Formats: sequence, C-alpha cells, structure tokens
Amino acid sequence: MSVPLQDKVALVAGATRGAGRGIAVELGAAGATVYVTGRTTRARRSEYDRPETIEDTADLVTAAGGRGIAVPTDHLDRSQVKALVDRIADEQGRLDVLVNDIWGGEKLFEWDTPLWEHDLDNGLRLLKLAVETHAVTSHHALPLLLRHPGGLVVELTDGTADYNAENYRVNFFYDLAKASVLRMAFVLGHELGPRGATAVALTPGWLRSEMMLDGFGVREENWRDALESVPHFAISETPHYVGRAVAALAADADVARWNGRSLSSGGLAQAYGFTDLDGSRPDAWRYLVEVQDAGKPADVTGYR
Repeated sequence: MSVPLQDKVALVAGATRGAGRGIAVELGAAGATVYVTGRTTRARRSEYDRPETIEDTADLVTAAGGRGIAVPTDHLDRSQVKALVDRIADEQGRLDVLVNDIWGGEKLFEWDTPLWEHDLDNGLRLLKLAVETHAVTSHHALPLLLRHPGGLVVELTDGTADYNAENYRVNFFYDLAKASVLRMAFVLGHELGPRGATAVALTPGWLRSEMMLDGFGVREENWRDALESVPHFAISETPHYVGRAVAALAADADVARWNGRSLSSGGLAQAYGFTDLDGSRPDAWRYLVEVQDAGKPADVTGYR
C-alpha cells in the first residue's frame, strides 16, 4: 500500500464527524500522523449532543494505517489552541498539513430567513464558530507549519467561489460564513506562498455525513433509499471523497499550483484520479448548476 505521507504530520481541526473525520482517516490511510480535535469526547459531548467522538476518529485514523491522536480542543479558546500547537511542536517538531474544518453551526441557522428576522445571538454565534475559530487556529499553527517548506493549509467550506458568487446560500449568516472561509484561503495564499507554503479552499459536494444520513432516516448502507423523497441526493458523496482530495493535495510535490484557489472534491478527483468508496467520481457542483438548479429531473449520468 502506498504511504506517501508516512513522515508527515497533520492537524485536522474539527474532526469529530463529517468531512473532518473523512479527511483525518484518509490522511491516516496515506501514512500521516494526524492530530484530531473537537469538543465531543467519550467523556463529554458538545451542544450537538451526538455520539461521534474525537477518540473514535483517532482510532479510525490508526486503523487506516496512520497514527491518530485525539486532543480535545475548543477552537474559540486561544489558550487551548496554543496548548494544542505547542504539544504538536514538542512531540513532532513540525506540522505539514493544517485542515481548518471547524464549523458547529447546524443548529444555529434558519433556512431562507432574512437577517432582520433571524435570531441574532444564533447568527453571531455561528460566525464565531465558523470564522473566528479558523483565524485563531491559523494564527497559532502557521508559525509551526512554516518551519519546513511545502506546508499545506486547507480551508473547508461549502460551495466553490464561482458558485457562491452567483447564489444565495441559505441565509445572511450562513452565506457570510462560507464566503469568509473562501476568502481566508485566498488571503493566506498571498501570505504563505512567498514563504514556501500553500493555502486552498476546498468544498465537498452533497455530503453523506452522519447528520445528513440521520436527517434522511437512512444509513450509509442504504442511502439510496432517500432518493425516493430527494432524487437529487443521487449525486451525494461520502466524507472519504473529500478526504482523498486532501490526501492527494498533501502528497503532491507541485501543490503550489493550486495556491489561493477554490477547489472541490469532484474537480480534484478529475485532476488526481481518485474515487469515492464505490469507485465513482461525483461532480456535485457541476451537477447542481447544470441539472438541479436548472430545474431538470434528477439524472446523475455523466456526473459520477
């Protein structure tokens, strides 16, 4: 088995579930040592009150072939983030990949609700969780990442820059959060590029996360049962797909060619040749534009 990241160290901030977990596991499958963070542990749950834990994620990383290390961290707490980075520096002496996947906003936004009608406290809390956490984490982690040339920063968001520039995304707070993360990657690209590192924004497509599957009343094993009520869900992908995108970027000696850009799991699958777990290559954002948003019947032919 190829282990191109055997000597690399990664931090996946926000790896309890969903895309963060998929990314951590696929980095582990490529041989990396992966620090996984979040607020839900086997001893204590966050306000999400869900069963997934960072220890579970770390175990999955190790089972995949890497080394998973769980570190409970609230990324709004600067002292906790500093202690996390200090620990990585002490134990590893380097950081090669930083993935900012901190989110925590599912229970805080209201669909299609204008700013003046939306709960203000929830909206501002969403911005803190989705934007401030990324800034705090990068502030503390980037000096360590810059110790060695070739470092990679991946800012996880929802939507490509092109798609989000043309489409209203859910509501004021959600839209602003996702646009901010896209801009973070662009700005970091300018700041990191001349210093030998690369920053990108990356979006999965329609993600079959644990919460999404629960919302549709299905499991990964029978996810297609949801197509009866949500036909366009046929374009969906597992969290491993975006995980393989990050692993491919991290193993690419010429990753700097992507610096500052907005990328998608489906687009990178075409560039690097990886697939989702079922061997397909879903291209969700092209599908959304050309099929779903165009009002056409669900048909993923040519899109996965």
